[in-house]
Amino acid sequence: MTLNIIRVIFILLSVALAYNLAPKFGILTPSSLVIGLGGSLLIIGLEILFRKVSLRSLLAGAFGLFLGLVAANLIAYSFRGIGLSEAVYFTSYIGLCLALAYLGSVMVLRRKEEFHGLPYFRYGPSKQDEEYKILDSSVIIDGRIADICETGFMEGTLIIPRFILQEVQKIADSADSPKRNRGRRGLDVLGKIEKNAKVKVRIDEQDFPEVKEVDEKLVRLAKEMNAKVLTNDFSLNKVAGLEKVRVLNINELANALKPVILPGEIMRVRVVKEGKEPGQGVAYLDDGTMVVIDNGKDYVRRNIDAVVTSVLQTTAGRMIFTRPSGEGNERTREPYRTGRRNAHQFY
Repeated sequence: MTLNIIRVIFILLSVALAYNLAPKFGILTPSSLVIGLGGSLLIIGLEILFRKVSLRSLLAGAFGLFLGLVAANLIAYSFRGIGLSEAVYFTSYIGLCLALAYLGSVMVLRRKEEFHGLPYFRYGPSKQDEEYKILDSSVIIDGRIADICETGFMEGTLIIPRFILQEVQKIADSADSPKRNRGRRGLDVLGKIEKNAKVKVRIDEQDFPEVKEVDEKLVRLAKEMNAKVLTNDFSLNKVAGLEKVRVLNINELANALKPVILPGEIMRVRVVKEGKEPGQGVAYLDDGTMVVIDNGKDYVRRNIDAVVTSVLQTTAGRMIFTRPSGEGNERTREPYRTGRRNAHQFY
């Protein structure tokens, strides 16, 4: 709202300035009003356009423009004594400035990654600076990032790109109910993170209109900012790795924090259904880990003390294979009454 008021004031002042200066240049009043209004709208349009461009890109473009103009002036100065008319020299000078300024800006922008070590062109952090971590929509919707932030383990600044926020909003407005609920949960998670005083959160306005895929935009932004990407997306994890972008995967963190279970340990579980193999029963721990119980079919919807026989770790997660314990099975054949909190008291 404040920005719109400033824009309106700027337009009015521009029109008033053009109206007062018009008589000195012999411009009629209606034309001066159009010039003032058009000029102010053009400047506002440039301001809106530049808002989506990173500071590093603006500085790189300005640096390239400066180099181009310096080169143009040096070349033009060397041709002053060859007898060109004033009109030809002036026209050639303007054309040379425009051409070299354009080439300088474009060439520097295309190679701006090489300026990363310079202080005025380094958008990403140095070793002494804080780190940037860009949130993917999968992490936002997942929700566990809010709990990690609450623990105080998440350092640096969390970056929420505008295009990721728009993606989550689009999911929250979906006609599909489960999808809509996931999107709204993501928005609630973002609100919780922003209110957390233990982390710094910033919404980044930079976009890449020429890029259609969100994953590619994330990788491009991470390279621009020298940032890490927080994601649960397996495909994005692979693509970012190929692009030499550092990735923090919440699922890998969760797997690393799971307690180690060794063969021979006893855990108390609730058998919830039959397994695929004859006589098998299946139980689940609170974190979703599947527990397969050999000869556990007779204990469906009951508690049982199970002895771990082996543990299988895969990229999709972990599976625990067990058999009913030889002790105390008779007392565990009563119906399960104590709630899910006791599903793995030995876990």
